[in-house]
Amino acid sequence: MAKTVFHAAETRGHANHGWLDAHHTFSFAGYNDPSRVHFGAMRVMNDDIVKGGFGFGKHPHDNMEIITVILDGALEHQDNMGHKEAIQNNEVQVMSAGTGIVHSEYNHNKDKDVNLMQLWIFPNKQDVTPRYDQRKFDPQDRINKLQALVSPITNEDEGLKINQEAWIYRTTLEAGKSITHTLHSSNSGLYVFVINGAVQVNGQQLKKRDGVGISETADVTMSADAESDLLLIEVPMEF
Repeated sequence: MAKTVFHAAETRGHANHGWLDAHHTFSFAGYNDPSRVHFGAMRVMNDDIVKGGFGFGKHPHDNMEIITVILDGALEHQDNMGHKEAIQNNEVQVMSAGTGIVHSEYNHNKDKDVNLMQLWIFPNKQDVTPRYDQRKFDPQDRINKLQALVSPITNEDEGLKINQEAWIYRTTLEAGKSITHTLHSSNSGLYVFVINGAVQVNGQQLKKRDGVGISETADVTMSADAESDLLLIEVPMEF
């Protein structure tokens, strides 16, 4: 029987700093809930809104796979590897922090908020050479189907590459449509996050910004009660 953990949107950690309105699915910064530290290899899922002209100054990371999905607006990234990029709506960025990186993230626009999802996934290799990549994904290519945003570096699947047996997908399900995802391994779990809409995931009802993690199952079915924008994260449960 499948194992399920449900996180209602309103139960997430929340901190509004004025320039930053942040929601944390898992323990992060000032939010600490021992029952919500991670889902398998996924350690962080942050839903951030950053005001125009503001952002995160230079800070370090190491030995973590960091994925940023832009939902609205644009985020300016600069790092000590020489990258200076604006990540736009429908773009995804991956960083393998490895032996260590230093970067900053600022709202690229002065007059518009940026809304981003940032995920941290534990790597399956330590102290790799840091790497960076980003790509724009066509929203038309995820209507009623799974669009692969991220996949393992050892795998030929579509998507930006990370050092973990993990996959990230996005889909826009039209009302009344369903889709089933078959997990790659019996050790995998799938976390489904509702960006917008209303869906049933293996019978569990979810609304906007709800999330559910399902493991110990071969597949997961999502059925849309209304048009829905979903993020799916498949990660190893034991790692």
